Amino acid sequence: MSPTRTIASLHDIIRELTQIESELDNYIDTTLWISDPHGAGDRFVSILKGRFGLVWRTCYEALPKTFSMEKIDYIGRIIRKERYFISDIYHMDRQDIISALGKIIDYKVQNINDFDQIRTSINKDLKKTLENIILHYPVPNIVYENGLIADRIITALCKIVKQVILGHLIVLGDVFDRGDEPDKIIRILNKSDIRRYVTFIWGNHDILWMGAAAGNRSMIAQALRISTRYDNLEFLKRLKIDISPLEQLGEQLYPDGVTCNVKAKNENTRKMEKTLAIIQFKLEEQAIRENPEFEMESRLWLNRLSEMLKKGDTGGLTDTYFPTIDSDNPSSLSPDEKEVIDDLARQFTSSDRVQYLMKFLFEYGKMYHVHNYILNIHALIPSTKDTDFQEFNGKKGRELLEYIQSTVKNVGKNYLNGMKQNQKEIDLMFYLWCGPKSPFFGKDAMKTFERYFLSDKSTHKETLLYWDANIKKMEFMDKIMEEFGAERIVYGHTPVNVLKGEKIASPDGRAINIDGGFSEAYLNRGHSLIQTPYSLYAIILPTPEEIQEARKKKEHVNFMTEIIDYFETPLRIRDTYNGTILMKRRDELRNMLADHTYNNGN
Repeated sequence: MSPTRTIASLHDIIRELTQIESELDNYIDTTLWISDPHGAGDRFVSILKGRFGLVWRTCYEALPKTFSMEKIDYIGRIIRKERYFISDIYHMDRQDIISALGKIIDYKVQNINDFDQIRTSINKDLKKTLENIILHYPVPNIVYENGLIADRIITALCKIVKQVILGHLIVLGDVFDRGDEPDKIIRILNKSDIRRYVTFIWGNHDILWMGAAAGNRSMIAQALRISTRYDNLEFLKRLKIDISPLEQLGEQLYPDGVTCNVKAKNENTRKMEKTLAIIQFKLEEQAIRENPEFEMESRLWLNRLSEMLKKGDTGGLTDTYFPTIDSDNPSSLSPDEKEVIDDLARQFTSSDRVQYLMKFLFEYGKMYHVHNYILNIHALIPSTKDTDFQEFNGKKGRELLEYIQSTVKNVGKNYLNGMKQNQKEIDLMFYLWCGPKSPFFGKDAMKTFERYFLSDKSTHKETLLYWDANIKKMEFMDKIMEEFGAERIVYGHTPVNVLKGEKIASPDGRAINIDGGFSEAYLNRGHSLIQTPYSLYAIILPTPEEIQEARKKKEHVNFMTEIIDYFETPLRIRDTYNGTILMKRRDELRNMLADHTYNNGN
């Protein structure tokens, strides 16, 4: 090795080693979790402005205890809006707002690296003044006396506050379905200034749309059925999915309306919903028969339905009119159904607008993620009654999740590159959506057929498998922690209603469910989980109605919190999962440095 190469390598070793040592001593960034937004785009964007309650909490922690809740709420609203305004509930002078914003930034900026990042985003024409405010240096009186200048300073400081209070955003999936603006949520998450600190975990409803876009026809029918069920036709228009042939078929098949348990409000969407339901069930049965390893034979309802219709045994049905079901081959598509689903499949797989959304999910999404020794998943890890990990396709536990992630990524690669799909992988996407051993589902069966066509509501019940019971058992939690090298697990999927006394976290704080029913179709509330160097806590988000009521009464908005853990010693990077990786690299560099010293006789 030449002397020049040796010196360069030594410089590189020293530079990387000192950087790692410095990083290990930094406090952890603040991390925020949110789950299951389910298409509530406007609400997601609105709540994101306040960082899902983090702005309010940071104001509460950073500002003097003499500040009233009304004052804290007012400052929080200014930060969310990024502008100064006079509230009819409470208001402060511009100078006091600037001072308060400076205190909040000072509270969150813990080292020189943080300040260096701030400098890169500061308005150039205000750079010196903003730096002086943050560093508590004197500034000219005109900054406070001139309203125009002060307002620009306040806006700039609000942007900086939002930048420094959040280091990582983890979204635990289910952007799609129920609400009609999943595209808005993904566009926000995919913005360059936000995407860099977002980790996205796939949810079952995301998997549904990913499988549909990749060409699974039963999933196309399912995704569109849910869209019609919730009258989300504007969303389909934005995607430029033409459903007029579907609408015409629905009108042709059911001119007098439908009687089964459809949920759509408009008559035309009710007809489309039933049309898609029948197409979906036919296509699902074909996939189930072609994949006996799925063990989903209980979902083969169409032969049973056909027999009931033949015998006139229809007393338990909500509907007896099925014009497209061939009694000799119930799962075969009629020519009209085939023409419609062929057209929809062509549109789905070739749509640029669908592909934009799916590109984010396929490329940036994950099956699971370990962050600060916290395991993040959407729903569950498949398990058995005796607290073992459930095997599927010869894999279980971490190996199963990695196998699923690899398969989904491969489906995404084929889809995004216009390559032919592997049929088994496409069929697996269907199983991930609704299969009992899927880590996205966790129930014995998805009872969609029963809910539509059987009047006995006891048949509608989807029985939970073993996850909820197992995570209450210490031996199962220990098994998860060992399997994934984690200390806690955070998940969503099933809403927790704290108003009914339900807790977000288990008594020992190791299992945390942050699905608070964010969308209007659920509880319209939502939860966020926040980890700072000093604590781990959940914020129970207010509903839009609660926010409006507080404004009407000229009161501050009530943010409920659930404290999960306090840390006696503030957490540093060395205390995290990433810290262990950095320390391994640090030890390698130390050995390299020692070898270099020995070889050079020093």
